[in-house]
Amino acid sequence: MPDPRSAKGPSHKPAQAHPPAAKPAPTGPAAEKRKTFRVLGLPAVAALFARDPGRVERLFFDDRMKEKVGAYCAGLAQARKVYRLLPADEMEKVAGTPLHGGVVAVAPPRPVLPFDGDEAAKWAAAGEPLMILDGVGNPHNLGAIVRTCAFFGINRLVLSDHAEQALPSEAAYRVAEGGFEYVTLYQVSRFVQALRHLRTHYRIVGTALGDHPDPAAVLAAEAGAKPAALILGNEEVGLPATTLQACNQLVTLRGVGQVQSLNVSATAAILVHALATTGATTGATTGARQG
Repeated sequence: MPDPRSAKGPSHKPAQAHPPAAKPAPTGPAAEKRKTFRVLGLPAVAALFARDPGRVERLFFDDRMKEKVGAYCAGLAQARKVYRLLPADEMEKVAGTPLHGGVVAVAPPRPVLPFDGDEAAKWAAAGEPLMILDGVGNPHNLGAIVRTCAFFGINRLVLSDHAEQALPSEAAYRVAEGGFEYVTLYQVSRFVQALRHLRTHYRIVGTALGDHPDPAAVLAAEAGAKPAALILGNEEVGLPATTLQACNQLVTLRGVGQVQSLNVSATAAILVHALATTGATTGATTGARQG
């Protein structure tokens, strides 16, 4: 194994291509420019090396992490890529924050793919529930939701074309703790039209303030019901009226009334848990204000 304290590879070599299963969208809202992110912290870095080590272009770490990243350094040495042990002050500069957890990998993110309604029909036929975000704008909330999806085994996340919809970023990757490596993201153009198409295959249910059924009651669907399409809305205003109108049913997540609503990522954790534990033949969409 190479000595991680001093070894480094050439910095001019291009990153390896994405694996065949992750093809970037050439056009449309999901099209992405190839760029690199700083992936911070051992859980996120470990997930990246476990799922797609070829994406890693550079690795930086401090003294407390040198034993834990030895295998990663060996792989990078074989690929003639940079890895380096850095003192604390230089780690902060590389990471852009003191909250780096002792290790930083530089890698392109997994691409956001274009949503395909025909593919979604196949997911539904296989009984797979679906998670959708419509205007969740805070990257920390996006990262927390991706982490929740990965934790509960919801492997796909669909993003709308809402102007405020957050996309993958360094901040989102940091909060997701490796979740982006296990959840494939798609983005939809003509979102409401796509929802109407999804109603053929999924049961769409939206959350809103008001006198609507409890999500648990709605999620406890009878056997044979269509699988779920769970949608979360913008942190300030929830789901747009056009999205609510495209839902099959609305639900309200109730508290004791001391505050009006939950943060969207907390709402996601509750409803994704319900989605995952009630089976694939349930459906829900959230759209109440979640600040």
